[in-house]
Amino acid sequence: MSDFIQTSPARTVENAAQDHFIPAEAPWSGIVRKGQTIRIEDSCGQQAIDTLFYRAGDFSERYSNQDTMRMQGAAYVGIGTKIMSNEGNVMLTMTADSCGRHDTSAGACSCESNTVRFGHGTKYLHACRDNFVLEVSKHGMGKRDIVPNINFFMNVPIKPNGEMTIVDGISAPGDYVELVAEMDVLCVISNCPQINNPCNGFDPTPIRVLIWDGED
Repeated sequence: MSDFIQTSPARTVENAAQDHFIPAEAPWSGIVRKGQTIRIEDSCGQQAIDTLFYRAGDFSERYSNQDTMRMQGAAYVGIGTKIMSNEGNVMLTMTADSCGRHDTSAGACSCESNTVRFGHGTKYLHACRDNFVLEVSKHGMGKRDIVPNINFFMNVPIKPNGEMTIVDGISAPGDYVELVAEMDVLCVISNCPQINNPCNGFDPTPIRVLIWDGED
C-alpha cells in the first residue's frame, strides 16, 4: 500500500451502499449524501477522471477550483484537501489517496480545444465537455453550469514560470481516492475519452465508483 493511503479497513466492496462500473469514455452522475464516503477508482491505471460537484439542493452552488486551491495553499488535490464551493463552503474532504497526483488546473478536454491542440482531424472526437453537457442535462443544467473541474489521476506538472504540461499518469491499476461528503452533493464524472495526449495512456479504460454510508 502507498504511503498516501489513509482509508478505513471497515470499508469493503461487500458493504458498499452503491457500486458503479463506468465504461471507458462514458459519463456518470449520482448523489452522495452528507457523511457518506465516495471512492473513485482508476481500475486499470493511467486514466484521467474528470469530476465536478454540485450542492444537491441548489445546483448554483458548485465546485470552485480557485477557492479549493486558495483554501489549501496548493495547486494539487490530496489527502486533507477541502473541496470548496463557489459560496465558500466545504463540499467534501479528501480522506484517502493511493496515487498522490491530481490536477485541478488543466480543465476538461473539448472538441474545440482538441482542434486547436491536435488539428482539425480531431474535431469530431468525443471529449469530456460533451460528457459533462450530456450528464448535467439529466439534472436540468446546461453548458453554462460546467465549471473548471478536478482531474483525478491526471499528471500535470507546473513549471516555476506557470507553464503546464500533461504527461504520463503515475496511477496504477486499482489506485483510488476517497472523499467524505460534508453536504449532500451531486457528483458528475466524465471518464475521459482523450486519445491525443498521455492523460489516459492513449487508451481510455473503465473506472469504478463506490459509495459507503457514514460510520456510526
